[in-house]
Order: sequence, then structure tokens, then C-alpha cells
Amino acid sequence: MADTPPQAKAKAPTEPAERGRTTIADGVVEKIAGLAARDVLGVHAMGSGLSRTFGAVRDRVPGGGKAVTRGVKAEVGEVQTALDLEIVVDYGVAIAGVARAVRENVIAAVERMTGLEVVEVNIAVTDVKLPDEGEDEEEAEPRIQ
Repeated sequence: MADTPPQAKAKAPTEPAERGRTTIADGVVEKIAGLAARDVLGVHAMGSGLSRTFGAVRDRVPGGGKAVTRGVKAEVGEVQTALDLEIVVDYGVAIAGVARAVRENVIAAVERMTGLEVVEVNIAVTDVKLPDEGEDEEEAEPRIQ
């Protein structure tokens, strides 16, 4: 009996997950988190006043579109991610309840879509939208044209 040549030996099949590497950009996680946070009842807007003002200018530029990532910052590692969110809540809502719902919705969406473990979601409530304030500055017509 002769030995089988080395090149004829079959390699043990590897699982598809072991045949490459997947990386997820910070911006991808930020978009997912931004959309998930906006879905929560009581969240009026995302971002601080300054970022919303700059965002309003960007939104008016043709092709600029709405910034889904406004008010969201993600740090993405190989298997984990951490998020910081800035939100504006509607007047009259329980802020702690809205923050809890945002945290739960963001964690569920990010973990389901990316497979990353969300280790923390920090939420900063930067403003409260009062009922008599009308529309935000970024949605008002500019005074100068």
C-alpha cells in the first residue's frame, strides 16, 4: 500500500464564518442607533442645539439629506460597541422612561443587525421641546435669502 500524496489529502472543511472577517464601520452603527432612537415616542430630535443648527444648514444643501447620525457617536471594536446619544424630548414625557426606551430600542436594533455586543448606551438629554415653541430653528424659514 502506498501513501497518498500530500496534495491529494482533503482539507477539513471550515465553517463559512471562519473563512473571512467582517468589519462594521462606526457610521453604520451610528445610523442604526440614530434610526432606532428616533422611533421612540417622546424623542423630538437628536443632537445638541449647535449640531441641529449645523444640520439644518446641511439639510438645505441639495443632496445633503437628513443627517441620520446627528446626535449619535459610536465606538466600534471587533465584537463590542459603545454609544453616546444626545436627544431632545417632548415636554411632558417622563425623561427617565424615554431614556430607558431609547436605550432598549437602540441595543436591540444594533445587536440584531450587527451582531456586536452593545456594552453601553449613554444618553444626554440636551433640550425639551415645549408645545408653544413652534417648530425648531432648523425647520423655520431662513430670514435671509
